[in-house]
Amino acid sequence: MPPRLAIALVLALLLSPAAPAPARDATARVETFTYKKAGDLEIKLDAHRPSDEKIRPLVVWIHGGALINGGRQGLGRASRRLLDEGYCVVSIDYRLAPETKLPEIISDLEDAFGWLRAHAREKFSADASKIAVMGGSAGGHLTLSSGFRVRPRPVCLVSFWGYGDLIGPWLSQPSPHTRHQAKTLTEDQIVAIEKGPPVANAADRVHDGGAYYQHARHTGTWPRRVSGFDPEKNPESFDPYMAAANVSPDYPPTLLIHGTEDTDVPHEQSEIMAREFKKHGVPFRFISVKGGEHGLRGGGQEDVDEAFAAVLPFMRKYLGAAPE
Repeated sequence: MPPRLAIALVLALLLSPAAPAPARDATARVETFTYKKAGDLEIKLDAHRPSDEKIRPLVVWIHGGALINGGRQGLGRASRRLLDEGYCVVSIDYRLAPETKLPEIISDLEDAFGWLRAHAREKFSADASKIAVMGGSAGGHLTLSSGFRVRPRPVCLVSFWGYGDLIGPWLSQPSPHTRHQAKTLTEDQIVAIEKGPPVANAADRVHDGGAYYQHARHTGTWPRRVSGFDPEKNPESFDPYMAAANVSPDYPPTLLIHGTEDTDVPHEQSEIMAREFKKHGVPFRFISVKGGEHGLRGGGQEDVDEAFAAVLPFMRKYLGAAPE
């Protein structure tokens, strides 16, 4: 090779940008399992994981929907990021109100974790010795509930705009917010939903669960309709199901993310949990997104991105990093 050409080739190699690191294998597999039967109703979960057989850390995602709507099919933004980072993410169904009441919903939550402890390693190569939990809205409520109802306790929790109180004025009094006034139901329609067969996924319900939720909120009857308890006559009946009443020093470390202008689940709900964590010495981080509505809509994009970016290092701290 002529000397000038050799020199030019060396300079080109030295000055060229470094080749990008190889991307993580983005392919993933999803498997569906029935973790419980309630009569003839199968209650299912979806296990999402990279397409290999490595034993991977396990994160449980719990969908929202006011305990009335939703289903396991929707993974949140944070769950998708964790899946991309190599974690195994399990999304669970649970029986929905009002056909099923709160005590049975919580029993589904507990039974889902029991099934995972017994079968996750065998069925889809996930390490169930340590489990992290995340959820949004009502899924955030169930996430916070897992911190004191599930045994062994999860290693950490992430609550997105969740709540630990079920009987405060925000739920027990008529909502003034426009979002809860859009639909009305007749008494016959209400009874038809309440007396319908149990469902564990809103896609299987014939009636309009969204309208039912709005009715429950604009009449201030949500606590009674989802639980079967009267918050005025028997408020103590709610205590076994409220995280705000059950924080202790051994409660799992928790990341709270909430918008300051949330009109569905008030920002105050995460403030209540933060006060309880501080009182009992529980490690926690509370990220408030200024101007954020429910789901952080309306918050500044940079603030929203920073809130979601906090999830991965939090998981790595308590659950460990996923294998490459």
